[in-house]
Amino acid sequence: MQNQFSRIQLLVGKPAIDTLHGSRVAVFGVGGVGGYVVEVLARSGVGHIDVWDDDRFCPSNCNRQILATASTIGQSKVDVAEARIHDIYPECIVRKHQCFYLPSNAHLFDLSQYDYVVDCIDTVTAKLDIIRRCHDLNVPLISCMGAAYKLDATQWCVTDIFKTINDPLAKVIRKKLRKTPVKHVKVVYSPEEPIASIAQPLPDGTDPHAEARPGAAHPSTPSSAAWVVGTAGLLCGGEVVKDLIRRANTMRIDLTQDPDNAYAQAAALKAAAHDEEYSKMKHASIG
Repeated sequence: MQNQFSRIQLLVGKPAIDTLHGSRVAVFGVGGVGGYVVEVLARSGVGHIDVWDDDRFCPSNCNRQILATASTIGQSKVDVAEARIHDIYPECIVRKHQCFYLPSNAHLFDLSQYDYVVDCIDTVTAKLDIIRRCHDLNVPLISCMGAAYKLDATQWCVTDIFKTINDPLAKVIRKKLRKTPVKHVKVVYSPEEPIASIAQPLPDGTDPHAEARPGAAHPSTPSSAAWVVGTAGLLCGGEVVKDLIRRANTMRIDLTQDPDNAYAQAAALKAAAHDEEYSKMKHASIG
């Protein structure tokens, strides 16, 4: 019988799908890159998705953020993400957190409960903190570097933070991590050299090259494109899905050839636990 995961199951196998159903992933930042990550996770059948963001959608998000549309402007990003996930995968257990991850509130979050953490945070201090915490807890993490100021989506790749070039954000992260015990961080990034934003006339006719006023648009306003941001997010999400399956040793198990595979049985138990939790939550909400 076909379902929304039939086609990917043909590719990775039923035990792999069970692994995803029983996995819990946290996505920090569900704007540009993070929105596409959530899309991949939901469409691949990840059973538990936690989303963090304290922002609301605005018109300038619509050019690149998959969750930003004319109808979602003004809405909370985590609310829209939850609705999108449930529209794709109704049985997914979504936990939303209307806040930004910061070093000052990091102690409130138990990262050890996740099978994978996805860092789509914009600020350096928050990225460094979540990288260090995941390292200390031995929680798998992937971090996305800068997606603005780029045009060539074909240059995006997965590598180690210490192998990155031409990325100002990655450069800062690399420098600061050298003073820590962290020696490896999986990242999604592009080696394309940043492209300067084109100065735009301000609404009041002020010269954009003149001294910038607080809050005014100026040439350094981040420029971005849907195909670049989307590529980064899809690549990042795909890496999470493959890593979850590989870590569980359930990639492409053929149950017709190996019906008693121990890894497949363990994955089936995790999937059953997800189904039981979802059933309890559903009955509780009805009651």
